[in-house]
Amino acid sequence: MKGIKRVLDIIISVLLLGFTSLIFIVASIGVKLASKGPILFKQERIGLQGKPFEIYKFRTMLVNTEERTLGRYISKEEEAITAIGKFLRRWAIDELPQLWNVIKGDMSLVGPRPTLKYQVDKYDDHQWKRLNVKPGITGWAQVNGRNLLSWPDRIEQDIWYVDNWSLFLDIKIMLMTIPALLRKDFAFAEENVGDDEIVRLDE
Repeated sequence: MKGIKRVLDIIISVLLLGFTSLIFIVASIGVKLASKGPILFKQERIGLQGKPFEIYKFRTMLVNTEERTLGRYISKEEEAITAIGKFLRRWAIDELPQLWNVIKGDMSLVGPRPTLKYQVDKYDDHQWKRLNVKPGITGWAQVNGRNLLSWPDRIEQDIWYVDNWSLFLDIKIMLMTIPALLRKDFAFAEENVGDDEIVRLDE
């Protein structure tokens, strides 16, 4: 079953890259015109069994603002986010370059979102279970509240996914991602949700 999941990841990712090629071009131009800096944002994240890898995203923030925003929520009023960045985040277009991560084998289309090392360092044995599968572009927590969930709640959602994984569940999550994108609360964390564990998750 895991082999089938990998084959589907590659086939669907290649198809999506073809279907969204025009979006890639327009987004790349928009990011470049919006502010100085690279088109892609690259960052080390933690993947399967705690292995680090470099994740790709369209850059949505001004350069050199990562340290300033690390460890706190990101709202839609965040000054560091560019105008085009707000649009890309709102519709999750900034995540599209992660299709390359899927093809490379770092990620899957569906799975827990890959997190930062400082977050993983706080995991207990139970929370570590979310690293027993490859991280995904979308996941169970993303279609069941995403940034409206506290960080501990998101971990529990991800662990439920790990414990109940099936190809049918992956298909269900991919289908649920479409209406989830239409929710206004999908892209940004709200101030009243967080605690010390809420991510800035430039997700």
